Amino acid sequence: MRLADRLARPVFVAIVALVLAFVTLPSLVVVVVAFGDKSIMMFPPDAWSLRWFERALTYPDFRKGMVNGLYISAWASLLAVAVGTMGAYAIDRFRFRGSALLESLLLSPLVIPHFTLGVGLLILASGLGLSRGYAVVVLCHLILVVPFVMRSVYVSLKNIDPMLERAAASLGARPLTVFLRIHLPLLAPGLAGGWLFAFILSFNEFTATLFVTNNTTQTLPVAMYNYVREYADPTMAALSALLIGITALFLVVANRFLGLDRILSIGSHR
Repeated sequence: MRLADRLARPVFVAIVALVLAFVTLPSLVVVVVAFGDKSIMMFPPDAWSLRWFERALTYPDFRKGMVNGLYISAWASLLAVAVGTMGAYAIDRFRFRGSALLESLLLSPLVIPHFTLGVGLLILASGLGLSRGYAVVVLCHLILVVPFVMRSVYVSLKNIDPMLERAAASLGARPLTVFLRIHLPLLAPGLAGGWLFAFILSFNEFTATLFVTNNTTQTLPVAMYNYVREYADPTMAALSALLIGITALFLVVANRFLGLDRILSIGSHR
């Protein structure tokens, strides 16, 4: 074996390790700072305390933002599953004029800056005389997370054996029956994974949300932004550490019960 071949794998592993360290070390610093005792952010802390976690959990704006965020994310993710599933199914199973345009339209939030989308929805809502209520915020989040649900459902559709559909049709099953009895159960992991990704992304969305919320509908990221304009203590680090832990737990549970590799890859288990 040539020297270059023997060195290729160690070099690749080293590069991956450096990238992972570059991505995760800032989060590790935030978690350590959250346990500091002083009212200023220090790394490493002189003393350890849980006082900032208590403040993060009891601060009124954070609690209100948490409730608003859960409400908005729940509605946005559920609607995204419905819209994304119909869009992915139509694009994958049918050939019609305008299918490419429909796909581009549904996936366009991936390339449109969230700032642009937030400002655009704010202008549209103002032009229609709508207040920045929950409906506008849910619509904003729905537009942003639909592409991720579509991706999840599309991959699940590609991993379904076409022979199952043909066998059901040959036995006299109507298209709706095939969808309800064959496709829907097999799409369950993709639907659940798409909902999970949509919920997490919606809950953590900030840039577009900043323009379409007010004091009544502000979500947790917006409340955090308003907090750092007035205070500079480790409360933000404590809240960020909690969000990192909860998000990681959700992903571990999803991978355990759903199998993220099946949701994110095509043809892996046909």
